[in-house]
Amino acid sequence: MNAPEKLPASPEPHVMKTYGRLPMALSHGRGCWVWDTDGKKYLDGLGGIAVNTLGHAHPKLVPALQEQVGKLIHTSNYYAAPLQEKLAAKLCEVSGLTNVFFCNSGLEANEGAIKIARKFGHDKGIDRPEIIVYEKAFHGRSIATLSATGNPKVQAGFGPLVEGFVRVPLNDVAAIESVATTNPNVVAVFLEVIQGEGGINAAKAEYLQAVRRICDAKGWLLMLDEVQCGIGRTGKWFAHQWAGIQPDVMPLAKGLGSGVPVGAIVCGPRAAKVLGPGNHGTTFGGNPLAMRAGIETLTIMEEDKLLDNAANVGAALRAAFLRNLQDLPGFVEIRGQGLMIGIELDRPCGELLLRAAEAGLMISVTADSVIRLLPPLIISMPEAEQIVAILVPLIKDFLASTPQK
Repeated sequence: MNAPEKLPASPEPHVMKTYGRLPMALSHGRGCWVWDTDGKKYLDGLGGIAVNTLGHAHPKLVPALQEQVGKLIHTSNYYAAPLQEKLAAKLCEVSGLTNVFFCNSGLEANEGAIKIARKFGHDKGIDRPEIIVYEKAFHGRSIATLSATGNPKVQAGFGPLVEGFVRVPLNDVAAIESVATTNPNVVAVFLEVIQGEGGINAAKAEYLQAVRRICDAKGWLLMLDEVQCGIGRTGKWFAHQWAGIQPDVMPLAKGLGSGVPVGAIVCGPRAAKVLGPGNHGTTFGGNPLAMRAGIETLTIMEEDKLLDNAANVGAALRAAFLRNLQDLPGFVEIRGQGLMIGIELDRPCGELLLRAAEAGLMISVTADSVIRLLPPLIISMPEAEQIVAILVPLIKDFLASTPQK
């Protein structure tokens, strides 16, 4: 494969400076590996931030997308969409829910969930409906999803934020019960089953079960943001399935299209008919290319038993990191499920992004001090062992050479 030209001396002079990029540009990939424009090879421990479910250039996905590009890429939602129905039916089958709206991203899916909750409240006669959201949450960067997000750093400079959100700590049932007692305008609870940007913080199974009971008792919607933790990443189709519950609204995106932008709002009976014609829409959402990507992704995941792989390889990764790091001063804990893993240190560790890249490994650092791993679900056990072999020495060296702040 021919590589594109190398980066110019002053890279990206015309691109808005909204990202703190590493000094590398990627050229192509195969499986769990990518190469930069200098020909250097990297093991992908980030998966495009939980997007590249099937890795890179998957031999079944690529020809399917090529075929679809030769048929139809876009038409619009003026017309019936057989591929939408096919993907929607599959999502309903694996979730137990009933109806799907397709959009283009996790932000859009979360924005749509907020609209569903507000319309649900208005339909009940509540003029100023409110939604319970969480500390350390991240739901997107639009004004509404930013307002639902629990990170003052990303909210700074964009006020006034949207009203209508009541914030509580995660895994605190008493906090939910207190709001239920004092606030008659609440119509929904909105949370990530595992907070991704917040540091790989998981909602406990018993907490999710308790919130489900409270929502049922109060007539609220339970809205579970599975944008990052869904689509097989934890070893089940959706992370909430480990708790044996179902949501009323479930936003999805990231891994659903294996790199092709696609989002979805999957709803159960309580929420499925809240939005009607004219209430919501999208130009690009549900286009044939994105739908084909979603269909093929779910099909390949089933054929290749990638849920089992995520559970097994993820468990092995967590065990190996714990074995190598548990007695190390500066190590706090390992969190996560399946191939959504966070390694928390006791000090900010953002510089590990560059150190890892120099060592041939792509990772993320979130919440300042949590190393985040989100590799493709196709990752093999030997590749997982390579992640450990690269990352453990980097962590040990970093902790030994960097003072705690």
